Amino acid sequence: MRTENRVLAYGGGWLDRAAALRGDPQWLAERLSDPGSVVLPLWQDRCLVDAGRAPVRPAAVDAVELLAGADETVFLGLDAGRAVFAVDLSGRAESVARTLAGAAEAVDVRALVGGLAPAEAAVLAYAKGLLHWHRGQRFCGSCGTATVAGPGGQTRSCAGAGCGRLLFPRIEPAVIMLIEAPGEPERCLLARHRGAGEDSWSTLAGFVEIGESLEDAVRREVAEEAGVAVGEVTYQGSQAWPFPAGLMVGFRASATSTRVRVDDEEVVEARWFTRAELRARVAAGRPLGRIDSIDRLLLGSWLDGRG
Repeated sequence: MRTENRVLAYGGGWLDRAAALRGDPQWLAERLSDPGSVVLPLWQDRCLVDAGRAPVRPAAVDAVELLAGADETVFLGLDAGRAVFAVDLSGRAESVARTLAGAAEAVDVRALVGGLAPAEAAVLAYAKGLLHWHRGQRFCGSCGTATVAGPGGQTRSCAGAGCGRLLFPRIEPAVIMLIEAPGEPERCLLARHRGAGEDSWSTLAGFVEIGESLEDAVRREVAEEAGVAVGEVTYQGSQAWPFPAGLMVGFRASATSTRVRVDDEEVVEARWFTRAELRARVAAGRPLGRIDSIDRLLLGSWLDGRG
């Protein structure tokens, strides 16, 4: 059974992406001269924020110098009819980028998420992911010729004669899963990853490989990292994860045995936890999952006996 319908961080974005209009250069030019349009400036994947750590959103008509200094300008969508653009200032020194944007500092999106509504975080993460993609696709992977951004910034194309390959932003799917033990008492599997603290436990996760389904990826990752065989796999929800281009797909799965054998590479320790043990950790001030990650929902739902 799927968990309750909740909007996760980086989900529930309110923008109308205006797919039928964003490829029209004239319409985009008109939006940039519209007093209601705004721009979201970023520098090297970080949001430019004011002294109160609120993302700066200057009106496009007041940001002529900023737009002129941008490496890339992309159209994100319409917010109640008002156009929202993202601009990349990564090619400038940080001090120059802050001056152009009228910002106090440059901050990672994930450091801001606790003070943002999920939909607002979704827009900022969308901007970050799209601009990051543009910076990584400057040249064609087929012929090596430089690429150019299409209108609105939703595509790039190869400028090479005889090639013309069209590039689209790619999503990298990953699975994240809560594994339940067979039989009694009811327990879930958590792991301590290499580099984590002595008492830092989290769910297992990993990228989907070519030629496998999401469910197959769950079974493979759990077997590889923890040596645990998995049977039934049930979808729980998904989360946009543009860091830089992920899509996190959450599952709950049933182990066929409680035997654990970690790979000692990515995972150095794994063990089964009862609900009582997890509740004791919460009571002691040890959070279950990151505030902005779907693992918190997976763990919280299991702890409450839902799903």
